[in-house]
Formats: sequence, C-alpha cells, structure tokens
Amino acid sequence: MTPTDAALVRQVLAGHTEAFAALVDRYHAACLRVATNLLGNPDDAEDVVQDSFVRAYRHLGSYQERDKFGAWLTRIVVNQCRTRASREARYVPFDHERPAADAGVLADRLSAPPDVEQRERAAELRHALAQLGPEQREAVVLRFGEEMSYEEMAALTGVGVSALKMRVQRACARLRTLLSEQLFS
Repeated sequence: MTPTDAALVRQVLAGHTEAFAALVDRYHAACLRVATNLLGNPDDAEDVVQDSFVRAYRHLGSYQERDKFGAWLTRIVVNQCRTRASREARYVPFDHERPAADAGVLADRLSAPPDVEQRERAAELRHALAQLGPEQREAVVLRFGEEMSYEEMAALTGVGVSALKMRVQRACARLRTLLSEQLFS
C-alpha cells in the first residue's frame, strides 16, 4: 500500500528524512511542468524546482494536513517562479529551439504530437503563450495546463476568483488573436 502524502510528511517530521524522496518522486514531474510553463526555459525551471523542494523540506513543519500536499508544493513553485521572474524583471522568453517535450507550455497536455500538423500547432501555441504577460500566462497555465478550478487557483495564488476569471478570459482572447495572426501570416 502506498503511503499518503500526509503520512510521508509525518515520517519526515519524525526524523525519517528518506521519506521526502518519495514526495520528490511523486511531484517532480508536475512541478517541473508548471515551472517550465511559467518560465519558458527548462534549465531555469529545473533550478526553480530544486529550490522549491529545498524550501518545502525546510518549511515542512508549516504544512497543514488539511491542505493537499501537491497544492502546497505547487504554491511554493509558483512563488519561486515569480521571485525568479521579478529578479529578472520579466519572464524569460521561451526557447523555441527545444523540442515540445522540453518546452512544455500546455503541449504536455497534448502528449507527443504524432504528426507534423499537431507539432506545428503545439509550437504555435508555445510561441503565442510566450507573448502573454506573466499574470495571464500563469492563469492560463494553472487553469488549462494544470486543470485547476478557479477556487484552487485562488487558494494557490492569493488572487480573487473574479480576477482570475478575467485574466483567463483576456488571455484566451489574446491567444486567439495571436494564433489567428500566425495562421494568416
């Protein structure tokens, strides 16, 4: 039987630090996907994820069992991405030379596109998403890439549900414009 996240956290807090490796194994891919989608650079995303796991380990005592561990950890990742972005005063542009599996940006949800047309659409989506501002990109990534409800997004970001709905709405409108421009250019 696989231990729950809460059970693993209790083990770590009781001194069995090796139990944290199970949490890392369980959440690394999802955290990396979020960070890559927000930062656009797989190398920066990996750094942020490593920093996030270190921060999570150091602050494990503040984790509340009533919260989902994955949501708590994702909040740390998003905040680390924000910190990195503000330190650089902007989100890093996407590296369009990397394959879709590395660059992510919702393409993870498409899985590995089997044909050329789907790969081109995924690349167009990555390019358009890279042109959104950080708040809109974050909202779209959390809503559609991570399939979070607005309530989950609000709890994670500290932004109100109505503001998040507006960000997603405006981001979708902007994406439609950008994608149609790419289609007809």
